[in-house]
Amino acid sequence: MDAKVERGPGGPMGGPGTGGPRIGGPGMGRPGMGGPGMRGGRDLTEGPIAKTLIMFSLPVLFSNFLQSLSAAVNQFWVSHTLGVHAVAALGNANLIMMLMLGAIFGVSMSANILVAQAVGSGNLGLVKRVMGTSMTFFFALSSLMSVLGLVFTPAILAAMGTPMDARADAIIYLRIIFISMPFQYFFAFLQMAQRGAGDSRTPLYFQVLAIAISIVLNPLLIRGDGPFPQMGIAGSAVSGMIGQGVALACLVIYLFRTQSILLLRPSELGLLRPDVTILQSLLFRGVPMGLQMFIMSGTAMVMVFFVNEFGTTTTAAYFAASLVWTYLQMPVMAVGAALSSMAAQNVGAGKWDRVEKIAGTGIIAGLAITSTIAAAIYLLEPYVLQVFLPVGSPAIPIAQHINLIVLWSFILFSVTFPLTGVVRATGSVWIPLFILVISMVVVRVPFAMFLQPIIGQDAVWWSFPLGTIVSAVLTALYYRFGSWRSNSMLSGLGGHAGGQAGDTGQAVPAMDPAEAETALVDEGRAGA
Repeated sequence: MDAKVERGPGGPMGGPGTGGPRIGGPGMGRPGMGGPGMRGGRDLTEGPIAKTLIMFSLPVLFSNFLQSLSAAVNQFWVSHTLGVHAVAALGNANLIMMLMLGAIFGVSMSANILVAQAVGSGNLGLVKRVMGTSMTFFFALSSLMSVLGLVFTPAILAAMGTPMDARADAIIYLRIIFISMPFQYFFAFLQMAQRGAGDSRTPLYFQVLAIAISIVLNPLLIRGDGPFPQMGIAGSAVSGMIGQGVALACLVIYLFRTQSILLLRPSELGLLRPDVTILQSLLFRGVPMGLQMFIMSGTAMVMVFFVNEFGTTTTAAYFAASLVWTYLQMPVMAVGAALSSMAAQNVGAGKWDRVEKIAGTGIIAGLAITSTIAAAIYLLEPYVLQVFLPVGSPAIPIAQHINLIVLWSFILFSVTFPLTGVVRATGSVWIPLFILVISMVVVRVPFAMFLQPIIGQDAVWWSFPLGTIVSAVLTALYYRFGSWRSNSMLSGLGGHAGGQAGDTGQAVPAMDPAEAETALVDEGRAGA
C-alpha cells in the first residue's frame, strides 16, 4: 500500500477530531474507500450486488487457488516420489501445523481489523502503534511456539497415533516447519495488514513469488536433481521455507521503498514496546476467533487419530480426499470473503437492506458453484484422486468411498460460510464459536467415536455430513433470530459506528475476518 499523509484542516497534521494525520488525499470519498494513496480499496455500498460480489471474489479465489495449488504440487511430488507413507506423514504434520496456527490466528485477524479501522479513520499514529505492538507480540509468540515445537514434535506425533512407518518422515518435516514458523507467521501477518490497509493486490504478488519458488524447488530438493541435494520429505518443507523467506524479504524491502505506513522507521522503533490498551483489544477479539481455529484443528486431529488406527493406506486415502474437499470449498470461501467485506462496508454505512440482499445473493451463488463442482468431481473420479495418489494405489478406492459419503455435504458449506461472514462483519464472534463447538465437539467427534463399533470406518466418514448439517442449521437460525445486528466492530476504538440497524451515519468499514481466514486456513485444512 502506498499511503500518503495530507495536512488537513484544523491543525498541522489532521482534520478536526482525527487525533492524527489523514491518510490519502483529495478524492478519497468515504473513509477507507480508495483514492490517491489507497490503491486496492473499493466502495461496496453502491452498484449491483451480484456483479460486485463476483468481481470482488475473483482475486480472493485466485489467492485460494494458489494456496491449494501449492499444497497439491507438494503432495503430488511427495506421493509419486516417496509413496503413501510419506503422504500420511505429510498429512499428520500439516494438522499439527494447523493446531499451532490456531494459537496465533485470532490475534492476527484482530490486528488486521484494527489496522483497517485505523486506516479508515485516517489515524496514522494508531496504525503505527497497532503494527508496533503486533510485531512484538507475534515475534515473541511464534518464537516460543517454534522452540516448543522442536522439542515436543515426537511426543505430539505419538499422541496423535501417527503410524510408525510414517512417523520418522513426519518428525523431519514438522521440525523444519517449526524452524521456519517465526518468519512464516510474520509474512502472513504483513499480508493481512496490507489487506486491512486497503491493498489486496500487493499481498497476492508476493504470494505468487513464494509459491512459484516453492513449486520449482519442491521436486528438485525431494529427488536431488542436478546440483541439489536429495532431501526426501525434508526437501518439501525446505522448499516452502525458502519460498516464503525470499518473498518476505522482498515484501519488507518493497514496503520500505514505498514508505508504507505498515512498517516502522528507525525513529519509530520505540513503538515496538507493547501498548497495553492495544494488546487488550487484540486479545479480546482475537481469543474467540483463535479458539475457532483451535477447535477446528483440534477436532481434525482427533478425527485423524481415528483414521490412523485404520492403517497407513486409509490415512493416505483420507488426506487425498480432504485435499479434494479443499478445492470444493475454495470458491464458496472466496464468495464468502467478498460477501463479508461487502457486508462490513454496508453495516458501517447503515444500509441494512443491502446487507440482507448481499447475504441472500452470496448463498445462491455459493450453492450454484459448489453443487456444480461437486457433480464434476463425482463424475471424474478416480482421475481426480490420481493427482494426489499414485496410479493404481489401493488408497484410491478407499478415497472414492470416503468422497461418496462426505463430498456432497460440503454443498451446505455454501450456507454456513456466507452467513457466518456477515455475522462476523459486525463483530459478533462468540455465537459462531459456540455453534462450532456444538457441531464439531458435541456432534462430530462423539458420533465417530461411539458408532465405530457398530458401523466401522463409516462412522468417521458419516460424522462429517452430520456436523456440517448441524452447523448450517444453527448458523441459519442465529442469522435469522440472533442479536448480531446490534453489534459494531468499531466499539471502543473511538470511531463513529453505524453498526446498528436504522443508523444512517457512515462509518469506517471493518476488514472482514473471512478474507484473512481464507489465506491461512487453506495452508493445511485437511479434515477440518
